[in-house]
Amino acid sequence: MSIDSRLSRTFEEALRLPLNYQTHYILFSDCHRGTGSANDNFLKNEYLYLAALSHYYRRGFTYLELGDGDELWENRSFRKIKEMHRQSFDLMAKFYESGRFYAVYGNHDMAKSRSGYPETYCRTYYCDHALGERPLFPGIRFYPGIILCDCLHKSDIYLTHGHQADPLNSTFWLLARFLVRYLWKPLERIGVPDPTSAAKNNKKKKQSEQRLADWARQNHHILISGHTHHPMAGSADSPYLNTGSCIHPSGITGIEIENRCMTLVKWSVAARDDLSLCASREVLGNTVCVDEVTGFLPKSDPPQ
Repeated sequence: MSIDSRLSRTFEEALRLPLNYQTHYILFSDCHRGTGSANDNFLKNEYLYLAALSHYYRRGFTYLELGDGDELWENRSFRKIKEMHRQSFDLMAKFYESGRFYAVYGNHDMAKSRSGYPETYCRTYYCDHALGERPLFPGIRFYPGIILCDCLHKSDIYLTHGHQADPLNSTFWLLARFLVRYLWKPLERIGVPDPTSAAKNNKKKKQSEQRLADWARQNHHILISGHTHHPMAGSADSPYLNTGSCIHPSGITGIEIENRCMTLVKWSVAARDDLSLCASREVLGNTVCVDEVTGFLPKSDPPQ
């Protein structure tokens, strides 16, 4: 199956949400929440993640997680992941309870797409404040993609994880999971990177991004993904953007969508004048509005 077929099928089953001047979305991907072991790359950035999500929760944003939220290739137990990152799940549960959390599954959490998985593993979590089980995502569905439907009908925004660009991580994901779980996970502990990963192999990264960008241009869509961990802001002539990841050593990156405009942001640790540390937000690149992305849009019909 070609990348065009895989992505087209992804958006046939996509969730549709509104895109207008009143909607506010924050997009994060590739958190890879783990169990607190040496392979848990999310652990070092959890403080920044909590600070950023708290900021967006107070400001009425809807949180869209674009896949690989949880590391279910290296870890068999989702229960242990929830136990390790209770504060993060507590905050995500607040988003979900208020109707402001939707999630896409990626290759590393493909198990969430299976029938019965959300009800079995995502219904509750242990809350420290309540000293007992609390609702997490009761009734949730994890989607292959999300389409933000533009109120002005100029260009919808297509969201997915992006693993569809790589046959090993999509069609043959069970083989890829086996290799990661039993071969590359032990080797990662001694510093050997996974050569099959688009996030760690520059050649595969560029190939995946080129395929996704080509699909966006050929299909006249704005496309936002994760997967490669490489943040990309897009431009007036480029239809492809990437959220980056939440596990980079220097901080976490995501994309804000407000007033029908897309802004790539980075959250990192900064020092105040009194030398106390804080979470700092900065804008990367330029804010790109849907109306400005015109180079790939279909031409309007001439007036009759």
